Amino acid sequence: MDGRRDIHALRQSLAALEPVGLIGPENRFSLGADGPDRALGGGLMRGALHEVLGAAGADAASAAGFVAGLSLRAGLRIEEDLRAQGGTLRLRKTLWVRQIAGEVETGKLYPQGLLDIGLLPQTLIQVRLKDAAAVLRAGIEGARCEALGAVVIEPWGNPKALDLTATRRLTLAAEESGVPIFLLRLSARAEPSAAMTRWQVRALASRPLEANAPGMPAFDITLLRQRAGTAGLNWQMEWNRDEQRFEEQAISRAVAPLSSDRPAGASGAEGWRQAG
Repeated sequence: MDGRRDIHALRQSLAALEPVGLIGPENRFSLGADGPDRALGGGLMRGALHEVLGAAGADAASAAGFVAGLSLRAGLRIEEDLRAQGGTLRLRKTLWVRQIAGEVETGKLYPQGLLDIGLLPQTLIQVRLKDAAAVLRAGIEGARCEALGAVVIEPWGNPKALDLTATRRLTLAAEESGVPIFLLRLSARAEPSAAMTRWQVRALASRPLEANAPGMPAFDITLLRQRAGTAGLNWQMEWNRDEQRFEEQAISRAVAPLSSDRPAGASGAEGWRQAG
């Protein structure tokens, strides 16, 4: 997709989705792992902007996998809430908006990686745009659609369009609809942002299963910042495919915050599972 015509087409597609209803912006969803959920006061806020940075080039795929897991968890919580309130269950779609320049560097979204996390093809709406400004516009359009489970925005590097004002606009859109936005930052340095949380993701070797079968996707996660909350915590987690949740695998520890002038992501492999 490219240009205003494609943004208009996206707006029409989103308008055709059925609204969720019953979900308020103050609703939270858990990661499934006790340590992070406690640090977050019960989970991530739904109607908010959350920023995720890849620590280095080799961590891009892991950062994307972590965001995919968060998106799935957000959608699953909607299903749980609707079921508790007598609503009709429907698959919640994730809108993933990518800048083409980033796709050239890191590769396309890897279908098998999506399936490993649990994002089915029919639940993913992928939009590819040339410039960062168009990526942000499409992200805001998606965040205004209450029928979505989550919105992922993936600009490349540190574009001028992604300033503090832009992140405030994204935050307002998330607050109004209750749809969480995940701002995936690759090949980028940390900058001032209105995001409620900021995370850094590093690749972590998975633990082989029996008969040396590939292990579950693993992540080294650091909560760099949390608005009005504890930060500077680190966890090593795995993604449980069967239960579709994160599971903590190590004792949390305090870490130093990421320097604002340190590169926080670059190119990465397409797959999300790191070799054990």
